Amino acid sequence: MPEPMEPDSYLSTALAPPILHHVGFVVASIAQCGAGFASSLGFPWSGEIIHDPRQNARVTFLRSSPREPAIELVEPAGENSPLHKFVARGGGLHHVCYEVSNVENQLQQSRAAGCLIVRQPVPAVAFGGRRIAWVYTPERLLVEYLERGQQPGPSV
Repeated sequence: MPEPMEPDSYLSTALAPPILHHVGFVVASIAQCGAGFASSLGFPWSGEIIHDPRQNARVTFLRSSPREPAIELVEPAGENSPLHKFVARGGGLHHVCYEVSNVENQLQQSRAAGCLIVRQPVPAVAFGGRRIAWVYTPERLLVEYLERGQQPGPSV
């Protein structure tokens, strides 16, 4: 008889556990602060800014190496962006993002843990069409889940 799974185990042992992909930081303008932000961290920065109309945001990624989690700078990309309120309060740390094997399974687990599903899965331009979903935890942490996949496009 198999041993019982630990309480923090995932829905299926066949699924890889979530791994930290990036930390999102909201800024008023990536163009104005991206180079300084990268310099202060000692990270290289390509200067690439990705527009995602579905998220109503522009993003860029700073990473010390391909194997390390990134810092994502996020700015509002239009008058209707929900990020404007966050920028008006000074911006700053916004969310953490975990890469998961199956976003629907992760959302089931999140609901069972008392989380509020903020946004159902949608394709994201910044991740080559891989799907993301947003969850707000009872501890007031905004979490983005990025589904692992092999779709073409940037592998940030």
